[in-house]
Amino acid sequence: MRILRAAERRAVPWKNGGGTTREIAVFPPGSDFATFLWRLSIAEVTQPGPFSHFENIDRHFAVLAGRVRLVFPHGTQDCDAHSEPIVFAGETPCHATPLDGPVTDLNLMLRRGRVQASMQRVSGRTRLGGGTSIVVAPQALSLRVGGRTVALEKHDAALFDEPCELDIGAPALIIAIP
Repeated sequence: MRILRAAERRAVPWKNGGGTTREIAVFPPGSDFATFLWRLSIAEVTQPGPFSHFENIDRHFAVLAGRVRLVFPHGTQDCDAHSEPIVFAGETPCHATPLDGPVTDLNLMLRRGRVQASMQRVSGRTRLGGGTSIVVAPQALSLRVGGRTVALEKHDAALFDEPCELDIGAPALIIAIP
């Protein structure tokens, strides 16, 4: 298990220049927007605007704090910190409008046809499978892993490369990349 502290992340400009994102993890390490297989990041949306266009990328999106309205060509979806993550193609136009103030969101981007993953909200006891799993803390929480308790601060993450059982002390998001 590796702890990825929010306080150690650097801000990276959005591809469309409309804001910043803080990268949690990327594979391969050190890759950029053109070369990553997968990328996990947290962004803050403070004003209405379009999502960046990412050809051949599948996006998983979840709200960590706040409420946002996403407008797609096929319809509108309101999301908040209790909504299940949504998945959409990175080339699909999407316009985001924060509702009731700034929104903090979690984005998982996957190179289509090269890698698959899932994102889900969980709390309590859970089992992580093989591959890479990342637990993201929307708020401060504790993880109990193999008899050891680890404290995660708001927006910290824990990366696992082996199967394990863990107990998550508050709602969190788990990303599983087989």
